Amino acid sequence: MAVTRHEELRVYRAGFRGAMRTFEAPKDWPKVERHSLVDQIRRSSRAVCANVTEAWRKRRYEKHFISKISDADAEAAETRTWLRFANQCGYLDSEDFDELDQTYDHLCGGLVITMKNPDPWCGPSKMTQEPPVAYTPDGHASTTDR
Repeated sequence: MAVTRHEELRVYRAGFRGAMRTFEAPKDWPKVERHSLVDQIRRSSRAVCANVTEAWRKRRYEKHFISKISDADAEAAETRTWLRFANQCGYLDSEDFDELDQTYDHLCGGLVITMKNPDPWCGPSKMTQEPPVAYTPDGHASTTDR
């Protein structure tokens, strides 16, 4: 699939969906968490997409591209940590936690694969090509788009 904008990347779309779900989750959490846990989880989940966007704009320079994808991966991992705290504190039920954690686990897998093989995005071709298979956290091909 030819990719012409960062919004078309699976890692961006997955990150955006995850951030929007993460935005909704804390609406019923205690007010005492508004300026700590809620702000942190929303910030880190949104930063995934922001870093993928920056990586896209820096794709002419492979090392810069990889660095920004690495930042996106770190933000996704941070989001998983905040989700774990929310679950352990009883703010996020186990079913919602498991679903969000799996979303970010798959997203981290896609970002790691992207870092390991930046050529389809950073190569000299005029059109960036995304591999025809979806990413999985263990590095195996999947036929579904997560």
